[in-house]
Amino acid sequence: MNHGSEPTPRVSVIVVNYNAGPLLADCVSAVLGSDLPVELIVSDNGSHDASLERLAPMTDDTRLTVIENGENLGFAKANNRALPLARAEYLLFLNPDCLVDGDTLTRMADFMDRRPDVGMAGCLVLNPDGSEQVACRRSIPDPWIALKRILHLDRLLPGGGGRTLNHQKDPLPTEPVEVEAISGSFMFVRRHALDEVGPLDEGYFLHCEDLDWFVRFHRAGWKVALVPDARVVHHKGACSTARPLAVERHKHRGMERFFRKFQYASYPRPFSLLVILGIRAHLLLKTLILGPRAWRVRRGTE
Repeated sequence: MNHGSEPTPRVSVIVVNYNAGPLLADCVSAVLGSDLPVELIVSDNGSHDASLERLAPMTDDTRLTVIENGENLGFAKANNRALPLARAEYLLFLNPDCLVDGDTLTRMADFMDRRPDVGMAGCLVLNPDGSEQVACRRSIPDPWIALKRILHLDRLLPGGGGRTLNHQKDPLPTEPVEVEAISGSFMFVRRHALDEVGPLDEGYFLHCEDLDWFVRFHRAGWKVALVPDARVVHHKGACSTARPLAVERHKHRGMERFFRKFQYASYPRPFSLLVILGIRAHLLLKTLILGPRAWRVRRGTE
C-alpha cells in the first residue's frame, strides 16, 4: 500500500478480528470517521463468518489494511503481527466490537502529549446501555482478590474486604487518573514505551495478556492512566460467545501463566501450589457447568 501522498497518521489502530460479524464494519467505520489522521490495520484470525466481506465497501480507503492470518493465532500474536505496519507514535489496540466517538482518539492523543510519563491509557468504556463497563478501571488481581470473588466475600465483607478487582461503583473521576489496570478492549499505547517494554506476550492465547502488559509497563516505570472524558461503547464478547468452553480454558490457562510469571515467587511455595490447584479446580467446575449447555448448543437443541 502506498502511503506517500497521505499525512503521517497520528494514531495507528490495530484491530484483531475473529468472527465479529457486522460489528467489525461498524468499528472500522467509526475509527475512520475520527477527527484526526489515522490508519487502521485489521488482523484477521481466520474468520469464517462474513465480517471481512462487510469491509468490501471500505477497502478503497488507503488508510485501511487487512492482514489475513488464515488461522486463529490468538489475541497477542495477531496484534503483534500488525505492529510492523503501524507508522504512528501512538497505537490503539482496539477490540472489533468497540465503537469510538469521533473525538475519542483526539482526546486520548492530546492527553498523551501532555503526559510523557504515561505509557498506556484507557478511556471510559461503556456498555451499549450507557453504563460503565465492569473492567473499565480495575486492580491487578491477586489470590486474595480472586478468592473473595469466587466465594462472593466482596459482597459480604465491609468495604469489599480491602482491595477489589473492579472500581466501576466508585465515583467516576472528572480528570485523568493513574490506575493499576484498564480495559483490554481499548489500550492506547505510546510507541516509545512499547519499544521499551516489549510487545504482548504470545504465550497467552486469549485473556490475561493485557494484565501481563500492565504489570510490565508499571515495572518499567511507565504509568497507566484512565481518561474519563474519552469514551467507547463495547459490545462485549462478540468474538467469543460461540465457544464458551474454549474461552474458559484459555482464560484459566492465562490466569495460571500470569500467576506463575508475576506472583508465584512472592508467596510460600505450598500456598502458590494451592493457588494453581485452585485455578485448575475452578476450570473443572466451569467445564462441568458449561459442558452440557455447550453440547446442546452444538446439537441445535437450545
